[in-house]
Amino acid sequence: MITWLRLDSPFPPLESALDDPNGLLAAGGDLSPDRILAAYRRGIFPWFGAGQPILWWSPDPRMVLYCAEFRVSRSLHKRIKRHEFDVRIDTAFGDVIENCATTLRTGQSGTWITPAVIDAYSKLHDAGFAHSVEAWREGELVGGLYGIVLDRVFFGESMFTHETDASKVATDASKVALAGLVTTLTRLGVPLIDCQQETTHLASFGARPISRRVFAAHLSELIHSTTAPVGWDRGPLIES
Repeated sequence: MITWLRLDSPFPPLESALDDPNGLLAAGGDLSPDRILAAYRRGIFPWFGAGQPILWWSPDPRMVLYCAEFRVSRSLHKRIKRHEFDVRIDTAFGDVIENCATTLRTGQSGTWITPAVIDAYSKLHDAGFAHSVEAWREGELVGGLYGIVLDRVFFGESMFTHETDASKVATDASKVALAGLVTTLTRLGVPLIDCQQETTHLASFGARPISRRVFAAHLSELIHSTTAPVGWDRGPLIES
């Protein structure tokens, strides 16, 4: 049994999350900024499809990327050094989340990024908690990602990439945005990216699963502030 939340209900203990499906903790509640931020502080995130109630998850194990362990292929490293893409911060948050919602992915017929989710995370962006990292080419947005920042943890939500021609020149766009994110987080002293669920794609960059218990310990250590983080300057990413 999972807990059904009223608007004023607290989240249940993480240990009550189901094993199957892995991490399903609660349903209901709302997508207010306060509710979402309270969830992330405890290692909980919303994930549900159109027509479903709001579902809250805390899977075990949890996929994370330690910024110090981030790695890229030699070819991607060369592409980044050649500055084939312009990497920008927070110049098109709305476009990024819309693209994440509408870009088709292998094995998926729909999206969990519903209009209600877009509205909720746009409010968090306006409040300084949600941010985007974007890859631009010749003035066109061709890839990017977005997520939530709480103190010294970045909670990744989604990324997208567009192929713009037959040579697939933009297939690395989201990877370049991820590299830009790691650069930004390293500068800001943020050591941890929450990737939520395990994928081979994220593992190729050095992400790895850790237990829910260890993840919760990381959050206790790294999240102390309740205010929006500083240092996320809108505009081009300036690399040192």
